[in-house]
Formats: sequence, C-alpha cells, structure tokens
Amino acid sequence: MRKACAFTLPLAGLLLTLPGLDLWASHPQLITPETIAGSTAVNAEQLIEFANQTPGLIIIDSRIPGDRKQGYIETSISLPDIDTHCDSLARLIPGKAASVLFYCNGVKCGRSGKAVKIAVGCGYTAIYWFRGGFQEWLAKGYPYLQE
Repeated sequence: MRKACAFTLPLAGLLLTLPGLDLWASHPQLITPETIAGSTAVNAEQLIEFANQTPGLIIIDSRIPGDRKQGYIETSISLPDIDTHCDSLARLIPGKAASVLFYCNGVKCGRSGKAVKIAVGCGYTAIYWFRGGFQEWLAKGYPYLQE
C-alpha cells in the first residue's frame, strides 16, 4: 500500500502542473460582490455627482502604493487595505457619520471591499463603495493624477 501512495501523490502533483490541463477552469476569477452590507455601491458618474454635492467627502484609495503610482482619483487619500483598521480610519475620518468612499483597481481587486467591511465593523455609517474602481474610471476617460 505504501508503494501505491508514494506513486499516486507525486503523479497527482505532476498532473496538476501539466500545460493545458486546467483543473481549476471551472472556478471563475475572483469577482467582488455587487454590494456590501452597510455600504452604498456607486459607479463613476455617481461618484462625481456625490463628490460635487458632498463637501468634505473623504475618498480612500485602498490600493497598494505601486498601483497608486500608475494614477489615482484627485483628492483621494492612500490607505492600502493592509493598513486599514479602526485606528487608521479614525486618523483620516472626522467622525463615524462622515461620508467616506473607498475604491481600488476594480471588480477583480477586492482591496476596497475588504476596507469597506473593516469600516463597517468600526462603526462608520456613511460608507460608499466605488466597486468599478480605477479600472472603470480609466475606461470612462475621467481625469486622474499621477505621482
């Protein structure tokens, strides 16, 4: 029995690495949910309208610094998801009822979704999520800044 196990496990590992044999093809790529409880999802046009109507709106870029160097939405503050916690949010957001919007690279990114969930857990109540993120912003031709 040991010989069979010793042979079967390496063979299974080899099969998983063969080109063209994609055993994971049935699993779609990560796509963020359309909504997150405790937040309001917005698209690029809604973001612009909301920013124009909401003085003091805080826009948080949840991407890593390398992504931000490629460009970012004007007035956004860099706070990568890995650095997002109740204390870091409290330093940027004046109160739990202040309007704050999170974005990242887009629907396949997940960083802003993670940050939104953290903010909800910290008790913030006016949270907006730009799910389409910087990818949607660029696709629609809106202006952006670069470092």
